[in-house]
Amino acid sequence: MTTTRTAIVTGAARGIGAAVATRLAADGLAVAVLDLDEAACQGVVDQITAAGGSAIAVGVDVSDEAKVAEAVERVATELGAPTVLVNNAGIIRDNMLFKMTTDDWDAVMGVHLRGAFLMSRACQKHMVDAGSGRIVNLSSTSALGNRGQANYSAAKAGLQGFTKTLAIELGRFGVTVNAIAPGFIATDMTRATAERMGVTFEQFLEGAAKQIPVGRVGQPDDIAQAASFFVDERSGFVSGQVLYVAGGPTS
Repeated sequence: MTTTRTAIVTGAARGIGAAVATRLAADGLAVAVLDLDEAACQGVVDQITAAGGSAIAVGVDVSDEAKVAEAVERVATELGAPTVLVNNAGIIRDNMLFKMTTDDWDAVMGVHLRGAFLMSRACQKHMVDAGSGRIVNLSSTSALGNRGQANYSAAKAGLQGFTKTLAIELGRFGVTVNAIAPGFIATDMTRATAERMGVTFEQFLEGAAKQIPVGRVGQPDDIAQAASFFVDERSGFVSGQVLYVAGGPTS
C-alpha cells in the first residue's frame, strides 16, 4: 500500500502555480493550493477534485512568519505532512533603479526570498521526519539581468543560491532541492506588463515569440511538466540544479 504524498504549491490560484498544482494532483499527490486570497484558490481546488484528486485551498501571506507556520500545520492536519513544496509565489514591482522605491524593493524580496525561506523552513521538518522530500523553487531568466527589474532579478538570482545551499544541507535527509527558471510565459503577469507598455497582449506575445528559438512563448504547462519531473522519484539523484525552461539556450 502506497501512501499519498502531500504537496504545497504557493501562488497557486492562477498561472504557473495553478498549472503546477493541477499537474501534481494528476500525478497522484494531494495538493494544498496556497495563495494570498483563499477564495481565489477554490477554482483550482474544484478542478482538481472534479478530476478525482484531493486538494484544499489555504490563504496565506508567505512573507508572514506566523501565518506560514499556521498554514503548514493546517495542511499537515487536513491533507497529511507536506513532503513536497513548490515555492512559486511572486509579485513584480518593476521600475528603473532611480524610480524604484524602497517599498518596491522590500515587497518583492519579501514574497520571493523571505517567502521561500519561511515556507521551506516550515516544511523541511516534515520532510526530514519522512526521510524524503522535494523542494522546487521558481527562479526566472531575469536572474541573468533584466532592465527595469533590479528587485525581481536580484530575488530570482537569490533563489538560485538558496536552492543550491538547501540542496547541500538537506541532501543527507533524502530531500532534493532544485529550481526552475522560466523564460517568457504567457500569464496574467505578462499580460499586465503588456498593458504597462501600451501594447495588446497579442502583439506582446508575437514580439516575444520572435526572440525565442523554438518560435513560441511558453505556457504554464511547460513549467508544470518540469516541476512534475523534479517532484518525481525519477529525479532522486538530481539536486541543486537550475533548469532554464525558456525555449532556447540562456547565457
